[in-house]
Amino acid sequence: MSGKIWKTRDPEETRRVGEEIARALSPGRVVGLFGDLGSGKTVLAQGICRGLGVEVPVTSPSFVLVQEYQGTVRVYHMDLYRVEDFRELEEIGYEEYFYGDGVCIVEWPERAGPLWPEDALWVRLRRLGIWEREIRI
Repeated sequence: MSGKIWKTRDPEETRRVGEEIARALSPGRVVGLFGDLGSGKTVLAQGICRGLGVEVPVTSPSFVLVQEYQGTVRVYHMDLYRVEDFRELEEIGYEEYFYGDGVCIVEWPERAGPLWPEDALWVRLRRLGIWEREIRI
């Protein structure tokens, strides 16, 4: 899947790309969603979760840091936007999420600093217009 590029025209197309990405994921995988505010990270995460069988609404975990969902596998959705120092992740037991038995989707993964797993899947999102996005693996 490396090197793949999509251009989407609306949030539902972005979610469908997330579903496609989900087909390549298995337990123990970490996915980093890189992009500016408003680039579609949470929308893509919704699609990934949908593709992993999550049937409840998926929202941004900005204030709680981690949301946990059950689909065909356990899914951890993290938003590190409010993390000021990567050591904060040690306090929440990041290892359980990054190296556990589920799929871990992380918004703002650059805030994990040296704790970020080397084998994580990197997904870059870029806003092209009001609804249009470019998504790169």
